[in-house]
Amino acid sequence: MPKRSPWHRIPESSGRVPPESEEAFPFSDGKGKVPGKGKEGISRPTKPSDPLLRLHCAVLYSKACRWCSKSIEGEMSEFTCFLFTTYNLSSGSSDASDEDESFTPPQRSKVVQERARLAQQRAIEAQQRSTAPQLSSIEAQQRSIEAQQRSIEAQQRSTAPPLSSAEAEQRSKAPPLSSAAPAVTTGGKMATVKDKLITSVAQPSTKPNSKVTVVGVGQVGMACAISILEKGLCDELALVDVIEDKLKGEMMDLQHGSLFLNTHKIIADKDYAVTANSKIVVVTAGVRQQEGESRLDLVQRNVNVFKFIIPQVVKHSPDCIILVVSNPVDILTYVTWKLSGLPKHRVIGSGCNLDSARFRFLMAEKLGVHPTSCHGWILGEHGDSSVAVWSGVNVAGVSLQEINPSMGSDDDPEGWKKVHKQVVDSAYEVIKLKGYTNWAIGLSVADLLETILKNLCRVHPVSTMVKGMYGIENEVFLSLPCVLGSAGLTSVINQKLKDNEVSQLQNSATTLWNVQKDLKDL
Repeated sequence: MPKRSPWHRIPESSGRVPPESEEAFPFSDGKGKVPGKGKEGISRPTKPSDPLLRLHCAVLYSKACRWCSKSIEGEMSEFTCFLFTTYNLSSGSSDASDEDESFTPPQRSKVVQERARLAQQRAIEAQQRSTAPQLSSIEAQQRSIEAQQRSIEAQQRSTAPPLSSAEAEQRSKAPPLSSAAPAVTTGGKMATVKDKLITSVAQPSTKPNSKVTVVGVGQVGMACAISILEKGLCDELALVDVIEDKLKGEMMDLQHGSLFLNTHKIIADKDYAVTANSKIVVVTAGVRQQEGESRLDLVQRNVNVFKFIIPQVVKHSPDCIILVVSNPVDILTYVTWKLSGLPKHRVIGSGCNLDSARFRFLMAEKLGVHPTSCHGWILGEHGDSSVAVWSGVNVAGVSLQEINPSMGSDDDPEGWKKVHKQVVDSAYEVIKLKGYTNWAIGLSVADLLETILKNLCRVHPVSTMVKGMYGIENEVFLSLPCVLGSAGLTSVINQKLKDNEVSQLQNSATTLWNVQKDLKDL
């Protein structure tokens, strides 16, 4: 049989040889067998002896194996690499196994694997760059702020003076900063919980609309404060006193009850700057009368206290209304008017507002009706020389003096005059029992503030300048029925008094003038 050409047995493009063929294959080992031949045809040939056959072997595998990245028409570099990798021609050995009939794809060289890995990585990065979203304006702004902050810090470090040895040692002991970059606000500062919780729409108002200041945090001052808070009359309450510990304690005690109040802010300080922008200033500070001390001496000592308080109040709240509560209230209201330089309609004394309340309560108790249904007035001095206006006492418009003409006189068989004496003595009795009066005056002050702050234009018996009224010629402050509103004391009611009542009112004015005429340093 003539020897056939080694080329005639090159498989078809499928790369498969019929399993029944037993003829010697040109790529065989020369014994008529095809090593590694299995059911699927040629799977893993041994190294051919002829170099030309090596090339054909490579071509065969390039077309037959699905794992190959490129066909025979591919690049020559890939083809050559495949050839040398598959048959390891440089080492003269084959990476095929004669015993294993299963096909294992040849391994690429490390160089090609690395190149493929790098190419794949570059492709992924290019895809990420092309599809990555642009930074939002907020992120860009934040990065710009961070860069500016770093620039400022660098500049500060460059211009800062050298640290002393103690400072350097202290800084070296400081704990390391967190590596995580803190969130920053648009102002360049670290974002707080408040910044993250709340989105600001507009700047909040810093000036209060109905601020009230109470000067003096004694028993009366705090009774006024709590009565004002309970009525929800102010959006800010300021407390002032010279005793700092007590002042701070009272402030904290009220602040802890803020949940149950409608007042936004409660503050306190020894400095009168805390009273700035007050609508009303309630003055309850003063000294107590000592044993054996005359009334004039007591007033003079309180004048010295007011000489410090009133100018400070007016300095920080020039448009305020001052309500004087300290006793003797009528004289100290006059002193406040002189020291403040304010117009008389903005200096008011609490006066007989409490006396009238006591008067109505005692009459209501005797008549068996509610105090709001029993109407009566105490005028003049807040004290011993006060005047009970019996001619004006009525219930539902019915004058009691018309029913009992002797009411309020010594000849009254029912003894109504004792009711007025109880009004005068009630303060002394309470002081004797508990050491001071506070709750009733606190409620009275809150009642006056409600009328002023809400502009109710209600009528109250409060202390005001009465010169020229009812024949009074001296500059004294006495209680008369007055209309109160947001501007202060706007008018006085011309109450029709009997001659004996006018005479008592004039005697009350004379009593006060005899004390205040000798006051010094006003």
